Amino acid sequence: MEKININGIELAYMRHGKGTPLVLLHGFPLDHHIWDEIVSLLKDTFDLIIPDVRGFGESTTVNIPYTVDDLASDIAGLLDQLNIEKAAIAGHSMGGYIALAFARLYPERVHGLGLVATQALADSQERKEGRYRSADDVAKNGISGIVDAMANKFTSVERLQEFARKSMEVQQPAAYIGGLKAMAERQDSAALLTSMEYPVVIIHGNADALIPVERAHEMKNSITHARLVEVKDAGHIPMLEAVQETANGLKHLA
Repeated sequence: MEKININGIELAYMRHGKGTPLVLLHGFPLDHHIWDEIVSLLKDTFDLIIPDVRGFGESTTVNIPYTVDDLASDIAGLLDQLNIEKAAIAGHSMGGYIALAFARLYPERVHGLGLVATQALADSQERKEGRYRSADDVAKNGISGIVDAMANKFTSVERLQEFARKSMEVQQPAAYIGGLKAMAERQDSAALLTSMEYPVVIIHGNADALIPVERAHEMKNSITHARLVEVKDAGHIPMLEAVQETANGLKHLA
């Protein structure tokens, strides 16, 4: 992986293909490998930029609290280093929260937006408190509790459950803690949706056990020109459960 220094961290990223720049942002608590199977289907259409979000994979983190806006700033800094003024941004789950923050902070830099198995709403107070309890548990007991609780919720496909588990097990506790707290404090993006004039693609499995597909329909209702790809029988990782269908959806961001 290539690496750059930005905002006090070392940000690692992969780059493939040619065409419209497209940043692919992974979800929590995974890394850039979530996109591996889709690269070959997109590299002839896009200049793919696939980072490890701060703290995950090969990217480093900081020992102070940070926000989803900070994670979006990392991506802006990466694009600056690559001399890319404008890009399509597609985010999965937590990556979708970062993509929405990027769209709010840098609207002039957004060529298009892909929202994959994610939502615009902020956490409820109950959900926020749950994330902080999880962060405290990781600090005290390590990541095994979250791994056990989440791994099988990504999908009903056993081989992909194993992929998710292995991906989660190699992440650092600091990434879990920082990511959980950042997600807990993220801004609500519902009001942002109605102002989007660039292409938007919403991709969501109708069997998603972590973020219900109703969240996708709510976003589609707010973004009248958005393309909604509802993936039948897919869970929370449609880019692995329905690779071709997800790739076809993302191509509308070119």
